[in-house]
Amino acid sequence: MPNPWDVGSARYLQSLGFQALATTSAGFAWSHGRADGAVARSEVLAHLKELVSATHLPVNADFENGFGADADEVAESVRLALDTGVAGLSIEDSSGDPTNPIFDLDTAVRRLRAARAAIDQAGGDAVLVGRAENFFLGRPDLPDTITRLQAYAEAGADCLYAPGIRTREQISAVVAAVAPKPVNVLVGWPSELTLDALRELGVRRVSVGGALARCAWGGLQRAAAALAAGRFDEFAHAASGQELNALLGEPPSTR
Repeated sequence: MPNPWDVGSARYLQSLGFQALATTSAGFAWSHGRADGAVARSEVLAHLKELVSATHLPVNADFENGFGADADEVAESVRLALDTGVAGLSIEDSSGDPTNPIFDLDTAVRRLRAARAAIDQAGGDAVLVGRAENFFLGRPDLPDTITRLQAYAEAGADCLYAPGIRTREQISAVVAAVAPKPVNVLVGWPSELTLDALRELGVRRVSVGGALARCAWGGLQRAAAALAAGRFDEFAHAASGQELNALLGEPPSTR
């Protein structure tokens, strides 16, 4: 489940035959010249609506921590996200407070329950993903991560996600701990684990976060550095404008 950051990247990924897409808060923020986490809820909602309208594929929303200070505000944010047409959304347990970056477990569970209730009240079948951010936020505590994921499963999460776990042992432990609920694994770096290997470990979903956006930025950085040095050789790696026009010029009815 790759992560586009704008309409063009979403339509390109659709053309490759992927069956679902997920947004990337980081990729979207960078495309607007901001850091990850520095985009307002209203902007994220507009982005979700735009991507949903751009593709016939189901879109899962990287919905950060639910854009709310308490459970009621999370529920309201989730209702607004569902109105955009997303097929699912993830809620993190990150607090946004540098001094205490992860919500305590009771608070995190209340927030997940509020998200679950909002989805149920909407009457749809949107997938709720519960995210434990320990490994992302400098707390690589696997037992606590598993405890959190189990609590989020009990609170109503349909899928569990601990971005930052990388080893076979970590992934296997998480998959076993929350079974039979599915696990999403993030692969945003070079890894010896192939999609087949992850499937053998019991992983049901794989996303890449901001990795594709970072690859695009990497190409821009290399080409711009060469240009600043008076060279044009990096343009040899550029995509074909003719091919991009042919792909992106298709009328919506044929997509």
